[in-house]
Amino acid sequence: MKCTEIREMLPDLAAGLAPAEPQVNEHLRTCIGCAARLDDFRKTMALLDEWQAPEPSPYFDVRLQARLREEAAKEPARGFAWIKVLRPVMAAALAVIVIVGAAVVRLEEKKHQPTPGPVASIVPGTPVGDLQALDQNHDIYSDSDLLDDLQTQEDVNANP
Repeated sequence: MKCTEIREMLPDLAAGLAPAEPQVNEHLRTCIGCAARLDDFRKTMALLDEWQAPEPSPYFDVRLQARLREEAAKEPARGFAWIKVLRPVMAAALAVIVIVGAAVVRLEEKKHQPTPGPVASIVPGTPVGDLQALDQNHDIYSDSDLLDDLQTQEDVNANP
């Protein structure tokens, strides 16, 4: 095995989490550097096992809670406090951006809609051709008030 592979296994070997394989033992017997590192890891683990965490003061929790209440009572943090002040302005700006964006999208859609045109297969003047033209151009005729204006002028001219 190579030293790099062994070095990755050293913490587990020192803690006793990984069983030592014959190849690993052979490498540790022949490589002085890896054996020294394993010995250092074992010494460090032994020191950590002996170390005891200090007991906190009996009033630690009481003082911590009091300090947290003091900090909460102070003014809000300066970092992003301005966001709370500008929140309505930012909301209004976002609403304007959304409305303008929707309007632009709708205008672009209207620009790209094909305009209905006459179909070459329709023969004008024949009853079938006139019905086909009315059917294909129904939207245009229904939106146009021109036909209504023409009808009323003919009625006025016919009944003087």
